[in-house]
Amino acid sequence: MKVRTHRRTGLDIGESATLSDLAFLLIIFFIVIAVFTVHKGFLLGLPEPGSTRIIPREELLQAELTASGELRSRGTPISTEELIRMAESLRKDRPNMTFLLKIDPETPYQRLVDIVDIVRRLDIDNFSFSMMEEHPQPNE
Repeated sequence: MKVRTHRRTGLDIGESATLSDLAFLLIIFFIVIAVFTVHKGFLLGLPEPGSTRIIPREELLQAELTASGELRSRGTPISTEELIRMAESLRKDRPNMTFLLKIDPETPYQRLVDIVDIVRRLDIDNFSFSMMEEHPQPNE
């Protein structure tokens, strides 16, 4: 009885089509996955340059963020929950309310992001912020 031996042959050029199919599928996979990794962040509608808008005091809610990250309204410290309650009650009476946030340049960045997130969750469309002017330090 004779045993048959089977020799392996090298890849034929025609068989490399499967590699190009695989490469094509990988390219499609990465293109599709790239769409899902887009981070939108905070989308803020900015006014036109030079445009001004007069806001009645009754429709304005002002708050300040100090250098230590403390939140203040009319000079008195308030908690985030108090700010939410104030905004919700004003929003019921004045749906077109504007939230004005004055920010100290030394405010921790994360604290600012937290306040902006609260404003977005409350669905306040008119949101404005400005930097507080730095006061010169007295010479010691």
